Amino acid sequence: MNINQTDFQELIVNNQLVFAGKTASEIINIAGDSPCYIYDRHMISRTIEQVKRLLPNRVHLHYAVKANPMSALVSHIASQVNGLDVASHKELMIALSSGMPANKVSLAGPGKSDKELVAALTAGVVINVESESELARVSVHAKEIGKKANIALRVNPAFHIRGAGMKMTGGAKPFGVDSEKVPKLIQSINREYCHFVGFHIFCGSQILSAELLSDVYQRTISLAVELSNAAKVIPKQINIGGGFGVTYFQHEKPLDIARVCSNLAIYIDKLPPAFTKTEFHLELGRYLVAQAGLYLTKVIDKKVSREKKFLVCDGGMHHHLANSGNFGQVIRKNYPVLIANKVDSKFKEEVNIVGPLCTPLDIIATNINIPSANVGDHIAILMSGAYGATASPQSFLSREQVTELLL
Repeated sequence: MNINQTDFQELIVNNQLVFAGKTASEIINIAGDSPCYIYDRHMISRTIEQVKRLLPNRVHLHYAVKANPMSALVSHIASQVNGLDVASHKELMIALSSGMPANKVSLAGPGKSDKELVAALTAGVVINVESESELARVSVHAKEIGKKANIALRVNPAFHIRGAGMKMTGGAKPFGVDSEKVPKLIQSINREYCHFVGFHIFCGSQILSAELLSDVYQRTISLAVELSNAAKVIPKQINIGGGFGVTYFQHEKPLDIARVCSNLAIYIDKLPPAFTKTEFHLELGRYLVAQAGLYLTKVIDKKVSREKKFLVCDGGMHHHLANSGNFGQVIRKNYPVLIANKVDSKFKEEVNIVGPLCTPLDIIATNINIPSANVGDHIAILMSGAYGATASPQSFLSREQVTELLL
């Protein structure tokens, strides 16, 4: 279930936005003040249930913690998925604290510190090795600690993909080991200190085309088989990445995940018999949490500058960098934005909504037509559950950290 700008009706009661069973005023009362983030645990659970119902039996659903590492949220998700994927020491601590078994946690990232490697090795999580030198460092730490490391090789395929919001593979990349170097690297693994468990092949994210994503998965699985045959190994697991896109903007069409999952089942069923026991890990982040998050901020001033109307709010880009357009958008577009305490009205006006920061980059919405707003009204930004608080420069201009709630 992905919410877009035409799907708000189920969240509106008596002309007010009701999220996680609460109105904006109730949410802010609980949080103590605005701005704040609110996450709906039941919406997250429904999305997970939907995905798991469609996935082939051999595909294990993992949550990419980087999408939203709020501890309570991760613990909630951990009870419903098969594994967690992390990208830092702090995320590793959150994952281990969630109750997820260590062998169901994997650590990725092109620049892992010795602290991260030692922590992951000691805990027993899977380390997605991204270079020849990182493999050597893992072996040294394993020897020093006296514990065998569980490693997967992150692969950088030679093929390019189109239509992804963020491309992670193809050509020269800082992520992973170039595919042509992988068989030789596997054969060089010191089996006394490292246990090879499989591959991590993450090609891209925010893909809305079922045809494109299906093609990515087919090529990913074919590459994993090719590398396995070349290195004469049978992987215990193959992480095929994520890629499920969500619809932020009005013109976008939701991803047909039923079609993607159906195609994925066909690819897996056609695998050689030697891969019968191989697990496939689908690493989703944004798709599981984006629609289940709301950012609330309050109008603190209303002004006119050379015939343009501005609403100035107490929150902005320091809490929600992605919404401001400064986190990957080439041409800035408005997220779904509305006045939470009066969603509709016959009295409307075109306004620009901005935050409190001393920078023209602090944008909430531009040239948006909404009900006439007053100081004290609550502005709601939907689709805010992923890459929000922790993806934003919260300390910019020495501003306070934003409150986050899971209800």
